[in-house]
Amino acid sequence: MRNYGVFDILGPVMIGPSSSHTAGAARIGKMARNIAGPDFDRVEFHLHGSFAKTYKGHGTDKALVAGVMGMEPHDLRLSRSMEIAEENEIAIDFYEIDLGAVHPNTVKVVIHSRKGSKTEVTASSVGGGNIVVSEINGYAIKVRGEYPAIVIMHQDRPGVISDVTALLSKNRINIAKMRVGRKEKGLGASMVIETDEVISDSLRRRLLKMYNIDTVRVINPSREEF
Repeated sequence: MRNYGVFDILGPVMIGPSSSHTAGAARIGKMARNIAGPDFDRVEFHLHGSFAKTYKGHGTDKALVAGVMGMEPHDLRLSRSMEIAEENEIAIDFYEIDLGAVHPNTVKVVIHSRKGSKTEVTASSVGGGNIVVSEINGYAIKVRGEYPAIVIMHQDRPGVISDVTALLSKNRINIAKMRVGRKEKGLGASMVIETDEVISDSLRRRLLKMYNIDTVRVINPSREEF
């Protein structure tokens, strides 16, 4: 059972009106930005359930955009996030979608990079400003953003997981949680590792150079702004 703290009970410092629809939405947007990287020119928000029904009235649209622009939930610029995105020549689109049996405050964020690639992040705002990322590019994961995390897409081959954990150990990175999965035996697989230490970009590059590793994304909780 999870232990709840004062932050969970009272909610985060934020620009209102709702911790789930505003603070949580801003955190989702920023998490998606951290996963995809800052070099993008278009973002699609596919809204499910309660998010789809009330996103304009509760400011969820502005909060999501504020997040992908690198803002925190309490940033006074949140109400101007749409204008700021336009000033930075970033196209924003909203769609209503049925994502099935998921939390009602769920959104799929599709970020298009300037180089032509795209990153899809599905996440839910679960109350009190807390979020859960449930999917990245079609791979099921579970990341709350409370710890630094490494999301690795790789080929399903013997030794890949042990090679990754050995490199982390060599660099004195302690693993707090780890989840692995695959779409089909011998094909694509995923590895999500939450750590006690922040992951440096140099370590990310070393992981990416490893045999059978396709992509490495690092999620370090931060307050970096656009």
